[in-house]
Amino acid sequence: MAVSEHIARAGRWVAASRPGFLSVTLVAVTTGIAQAQACGCGWDPLGAVATVLLALLTHAAVNLWNDYGDAVGGSDAVNTGRIGPFTGGSRFIQDGVFSAAQVRTAAINLAIVVIGGGLLLTARAGPGLLLVGLAGALLGWAYSSPRVALMSRGLGELSVAAGWWLIVVGADYVQRHAFSAIAMVSGVSLALLVMNVLWVAQYPDAAADATVGKRTLVVRWGPRPAAWAHLGSVLLAHGWLLAWWRADVLPMTAWWALGSLALSLPSAVLVIARADRPAVLKPAIVLAIAAAVSHGALLTAAFVAIARLR
Repeated sequence: MAVSEHIARAGRWVAASRPGFLSVTLVAVTTGIAQAQACGCGWDPLGAVATVLLALLTHAAVNLWNDYGDAVGGSDAVNTGRIGPFTGGSRFIQDGVFSAAQVRTAAINLAIVVIGGGLLLTARAGPGLLLVGLAGALLGWAYSSPRVALMSRGLGELSVAAGWWLIVVGADYVQRHAFSAIAMVSGVSLALLVMNVLWVAQYPDAAADATVGKRTLVVRWGPRPAAWAHLGSVLLAHGWLLAWWRADVLPMTAWWALGSLALSLPSAVLVIARADRPAVLKPAIVLAIAAAVSHGALLTAAFVAIARLR
């Protein structure tokens, strides 16, 4: 096989991992790293780089595993309402680029790399990181695994929130070599906003999901009740941050992250207005992604500003 063919194949695998969504993982990691610096708990550049790489590889593996799970479950094959590239998977299996078995193997291979790197990082940072890694791996596997399929049982949304909360907690742990209450607090609002991205993206896929028994919250509750619940989640995320900021648990600059409300609130309003017309929800999905990324970026900036004052 020529070099150009190898490069093209590698590019297809990168595309199959849906790299556009990895930005939410990047800001979750930087939030965890920055808050450790804000307290003057040390700086481990090598550990920071390793955390970023392992978190991104983990997200890529989970995306591939999700494509495999949806292929086996059949939802992507019957999905005619998807809004690409945001919903309905990468379509690489359905379009014949890769087989389901190949995608499954790729996800497992990435997971092996992550486990190996995670064990090395645990040896450097401390045994508590092993608990974070095991919990994250279990959630990533159980979310899409045909045997467990949390995504089909109305638990997928909470498992996604828990997964991204663990990223913030784990990134902080690598720097300070201990668990931190502030990481556990600050990670909640970002985790809820990442969950909201999934929530909005469920609307275009709901008909296909219902056909194959994939019982997401939108399928279980119906489009309009789920839309109002989504608004509640948006308000909870920002209310949580505001409450802990006012309680002086989060630093004085943490209010900056409330700026993401300017994106997530319009997204929620659009979902309510267009709940019965999922084909026109692309702007709401884009706003939800932008809200999660901006929230993490603003939190990171808030903690960096405090670190510079030390």
